[in-house]
Amino acid sequence: MKKLFLFILIGCGSIASVAQDFTTKENVVKQLRLANDYFMEKWPDPGKTIITNKERRGNIWTRGVYYEGLMAFYKIDPDKRYYDYAVDWAEKHDWKPVRGEVYTRHADNQNCGMTYIDLYRIDPQPVRIEAIKKNIDSVINSGRYNDWTWIDAIQMAMPIFVKLGVTLNDPKYFDYMYKMYHHTKYVEGGNGLYNPADQLWWRDKDFVPPYTEPNGEDCYWSRGNGWVLAALALVLQELPKTDPHYAEYVDDFKKLAEALVPIQREDGFWNVSLHDPNHYGGKETTGTAIFVYGMAWGMNNGILDKATYLPVVERGWTAISKESIQPNGFLGYVQSTGKEPKDGQPVTIDKMPDFEDYGLGCVLLAGAEVYELVD
Repeated sequence: MKKLFLFILIGCGSIASVAQDFTTKENVVKQLRLANDYFMEKWPDPGKTIITNKERRGNIWTRGVYYEGLMAFYKIDPDKRYYDYAVDWAEKHDWKPVRGEVYTRHADNQNCGMTYIDLYRIDPQPVRIEAIKKNIDSVINSGRYNDWTWIDAIQMAMPIFVKLGVTLNDPKYFDYMYKMYHHTKYVEGGNGLYNPADQLWWRDKDFVPPYTEPNGEDCYWSRGNGWVLAALALVLQELPKTDPHYAEYVDDFKKLAEALVPIQREDGFWNVSLHDPNHYGGKETTGTAIFVYGMAWGMNNGILDKATYLPVVERGWTAISKESIQPNGFLGYVQSTGKEPKDGQPVTIDKMPDFEDYGLGCVLLAGAEVYELVD
């Protein structure tokens, strides 16, 4: 196998090499096809409602995250089936937020708009962004910017603002996006949901101190912090570097990534509780996948150094590809929906989560960036 070596100067002229050969592009695509085909075969009708404890529309946030991943996968494996599947999904939901609520302020119900914009960029039919533009414009026109009261919301909605700003060449979306991000980071819950001391994020105000995990440490939920890392990557890949807040986003991205390195498990996964490994500790796919996505994207774009982060991504992707993705395409070790470490437990290799879609979306995002990283 051909190897690509990056030579990095260390100390007084000594040289170390970092090899990007832990997998191949062919293997990445093969594994992503396996997992995605499993899902598409199970859900041949993308307009079908989702029934768990109740019936929900098929464009809720869990499915929206899947299509985020599918669109990333489509870029490296341009199978028309994927594009058609996404268009069919959007058409069956009228290119509108969840339940057709054009003026919803809830980030979870806006998330589907991210894929609508991506599909508009491929085929710019006005109907594809009409509703999501109207939705975000109504948020901006309201003057309120305290909607993102939980950190998941940053991923669910923030990239929509930057995509609209770039697509329409209108910086008002960048400006208002920052107002909402600023509230979450610095104001929500009293002093914001970001802890600069640990460089990690509390999920929402319920987990701000004095709340602690059983070991006395702050509660940092893996997937929640993953949503933030993914959101920042999605924003930075489109936001003009001239934006006045670009440097802050980069700094937040780098600090969060840095905080994750020493707490990765030896097996390559991250625990659901980032600072209490004994509180429902164990393998978990979704947080791990979006950490891998963010770090791989950071290396691919020169924001994170490969000497530090390539070994972390290698362990993470190896864990996902060898342990999470099962021979039939099913994803193991997926924590069900929730907001903290105890939700959806136990997390096991063969347990069916309440929704299968968002976990796959996270893995597709990760794999698409690993594909670009490896030689």
